[in-house]
Amino acid sequence: MNIVERDYMILRELDRWRFCLGRHIKMLTDFEGVRACDRRLKKLVEAGYIERKKILYGIPSLYTLTHKGKVLLQVPLRKDKIPPEQILHSIAVIDTAIYFSKVRKLKSIITEKQLHKNDGFGVRKHQPDFVISVGKKTLCVEVELTLKSIKRIEQNIESNFMNYDYQIWVIPNRELKINKVINTAKEKYTGIYIIHYEAIKKYINSS
Repeated sequence: MNIVERDYMILRELDRWRFCLGRHIKMLTDFEGVRACDRRLKKLVEAGYIERKKILYGIPSLYTLTHKGKVLLQVPLRKDKIPPEQILHSIAVIDTAIYFSKVRKLKSIITEKQLHKNDGFGVRKHQPDFVISVGKKTLCVEVELTLKSIKRIEQNIESNFMNYDYQIWVIPNRELKINKVINTAKEKYTGIYIIHYEAIKKYINSS
């Protein structure tokens, strides 16, 4: 297979997000149509650089890097773990990153995986879902679809406040408890903003 620059783009996106849906690849690598994107993904699967897996019922297949793909990119060969319970959250995170890239025109995105890599071996601390550089300022983005722990959200807000200029929380409009926690935090910390996930989904579904 003749590997072209767009193929490298596809592989790099799969590496930094751990997995992508077909629609993510189409938008992240600027394919004009679904058919052209699907054909190229099929060729990469057949050549052994990526694999296509069906993991959750009702969720499209996930594309991931194979060992061969990692060797080509010259990235660590350790297999990325994809816990099934985190798949919906990860999909929402990639949807949100695409929204910021395409609608807000903010493209200097560093993923959570890349942030943890920069932490160094053996270090495991909280990192947001992704970070964007805007000039000399940095903003972090957190996607929270369901309320798991008020204390954890409060701790993450404090950590983000100490490390970034702004923090944006992407949450569903219907999750009133999460909205309340974030709005209460605004009374203590500056630079906190909310975007409702419904607006992001509307953009993704129309693209």
